[in-house]
Amino acid sequence: MPSASCDSLLDDIEDIVSQEDLKPQDRHFSRKHVVPKVRKRNTQKYLQDENSPPSNSTIPGIQKIWMRTWGCSHNNSDGEYMAGQLAAYGYEITENASDADLWLLNSCTVKNPAEDHFRNSIKKAQEENKKIVLAGCVPQAQPRQDYLKGLSIIGVQQIDRVVEVVEETIKGHSVRLLGQKKNNGKRLGGAPLDLPKIRKNPLIEIISINTGCLNACTYCKTKHARGNLASYPIDELVDRAKQSFQEGVCEIWLTSEDTGAYGRDIGTNLPALLWKLVEVIPRGAMLRLGMTNPPYILEHLEEMAKILNHPRVYAFLHIPVQSASDSVLTEMRREYCVADFKRVVDFLKEKVPGITLATDIICGFPGETDQDFQETVKLVEEYKFPSLFINQFYPRPGTPAAKMAQIPAQVKKQRTKDLSRVFHSYSPYDHKIGERQQVLVTEESFDSKFYVAHNRFYEQVLVPKDPTFMGKMIEVDIYESGKHFMKGQPVSDARVYTPSISKPLAKGEVSGLPEEFRNRLGNHPSSVSHTSAVGRDFASSRMALRLQNLRQDRALRVSVGLALLALLLTFFCQNL
Repeated sequence: MPSASCDSLLDDIEDIVSQEDLKPQDRHFSRKHVVPKVRKRNTQKYLQDENSPPSNSTIPGIQKIWMRTWGCSHNNSDGEYMAGQLAAYGYEITENASDADLWLLNSCTVKNPAEDHFRNSIKKAQEENKKIVLAGCVPQAQPRQDYLKGLSIIGVQQIDRVVEVVEETIKGHSVRLLGQKKNNGKRLGGAPLDLPKIRKNPLIEIISINTGCLNACTYCKTKHARGNLASYPIDELVDRAKQSFQEGVCEIWLTSEDTGAYGRDIGTNLPALLWKLVEVIPRGAMLRLGMTNPPYILEHLEEMAKILNHPRVYAFLHIPVQSASDSVLTEMRREYCVADFKRVVDFLKEKVPGITLATDIICGFPGETDQDFQETVKLVEEYKFPSLFINQFYPRPGTPAAKMAQIPAQVKKQRTKDLSRVFHSYSPYDHKIGERQQVLVTEESFDSKFYVAHNRFYEQVLVPKDPTFMGKMIEVDIYESGKHFMKGQPVSDARVYTPSISKPLAKGEVSGLPEEFRNRLGNHPSSVSHTSAVGRDFASSRMALRLQNLRQDRALRVSVGLALLALLLTFFCQNL
């Protein structure tokens, strides 16, 4: 026989409380008569823990991150963007790998040695129990490699989401973002150009004008990662250049897998972009063009010569030839012949007197005969390129060239040595001793004994370490030359020219902060440490919100549990 209390459905969860149970008002009255027991604790330690969570905490936004980037200037630009976003959020970018909580490894897939270094760094991070996030072309091209299993990956077009990936990795999750950015089905150039970044050199801005390329070279692994050509609109690139100059940059590098192909996917071209950019370059600042393959400069030779003669553009161009054998170029699918390359070089040398032309050569490509190699040697002897990148061929997995019959390793090594010997047989700068040149000082030499400057032709000139020279244009007399540099003595009565741009950001300071951060920092942020503090403030606020949501979630779970219990009691009572 069911009891009276089970005759009707429960209208409220409080109805399950019996008459013997304490009512809410009774509990409240009882609390007034409870004397809390005081527990002594280390107040100083408590306050320290409150203000500074432990470094091994899983709360995102407070950890130290060490970054390593391999490869081209495009990769370096991606690394700068990722560092800037993380610092703006509150993470501390450290130069001490052992002190870091997480390693962000930004890889290059061009050569085997670069990938070997990348793989070894992953192994070392795992041995030291570091959290790991992988970026760059290696994981983008082959994310299923065994040594990448279980690790977080940020794709080359997803760098604007690096904070999300790092945050999830800190919490112990494995995240992979490898998608392509599209707009109405059309592939975009990549992440937005207005993201925060930390420039490796506050005086130099690296701008990626497009990603991917139009070629399908049989040896190239980068195409697998970067894909087909996708260009940024001209107005976005000009805006990025303007912002850079407002932040004290005095030198801009344009980069991509092939700058010459710029715009072919969006109905424009490289000269159109360059003419717009030179309009916003302040006096005393310079623009450097990146690598362009021969096919995409042939139709713009006249315009390119005019641009390279502009006083605010370095008379410098990097045009890879790779081989002086047409049969080898055909096997490489380079889409030009040696005559095309010579036409470009001869035209620019005539129309842009003194121009510096750099090139690349691959030694030991499959099928390269001794005669093919000798043709390449003759090309170098004829043009005496002042800047020559000599690469031994490495078969990259997944490329057509890797399936071709390979030349013995000792032959490739010997050809690389022979060509290097030819390159070092001439001195490109001896005839410039005694010249007076205007140079732009932008960095410090590797041995820290000199400042590094570049003249009109982007030739390296070492000058004395006078802090007043950094970021300035000065006049020097050339008194010594080496294989890769000249040395210049500042002219005593010459004026040090300051570009008409703002004071540069401090080293490590975040560029392009969102307006909300700038308002918190004031108009003139002084260092990345302040930026990190603001980021941590935002992270702490978000953490507090999460804790509040967690409490609300728990309360909701309790309420739901009690409601379910009431329903169960009702069910049993009705069936007694």
